[in-house]
Amino acid sequence: MTGEQRLRAARALWNDADARAEQIQAAGVIAQQLKFRPKTVAGLDKGKQARYLTNVVNVSDELAAKLLIVYHLAEQRPMMSAFLDALGIAHEAGLINDDAGSPDPARVAGAAAAIATSYPAEDVALYLNTLLWQDPETWGGLADLPESQLA
Repeated sequence: MTGEQRLRAARALWNDADARAEQIQAAGVIAQQLKFRPKTVAGLDKGKQARYLTNVVNVSDELAAKLLIVYHLAEQRPMMSAFLDALGIAHEAGLINDDAGSPDPARVAGAAAAIATSYPAEDVALYLNTLLWQDPETWGGLADLPESQLA
């Protein structure tokens, strides 16, 4: 992730009412890195918490996954929707419907190319890699696409 993406993801985490467990975990990681008490970190304003979190280099897979999810839901819904529309996958504002089925492998490259023409390359690559990381079986076709290559 770029520094700006990391900051936006951290802000999204601290602003997500459904991420309380991950916020506590993030406060613990920040406290450990800064040699603060977790309670001290929890008492900081969200802006400082977000800035401190962007400098943490080692987070758990669970926390990393939550950061990626809240970032995309808070910041990238139009891109997510455009990608899913190009694939013909039913969704609700970028969230795949439970009964939507799997993507057609023949359409994946075209859908990736479509969003690459409208969105910054680093945002496209991060989104495609997030899908691949979350579900390599479903999204394995993204792995070798030029749009998914991180700069």
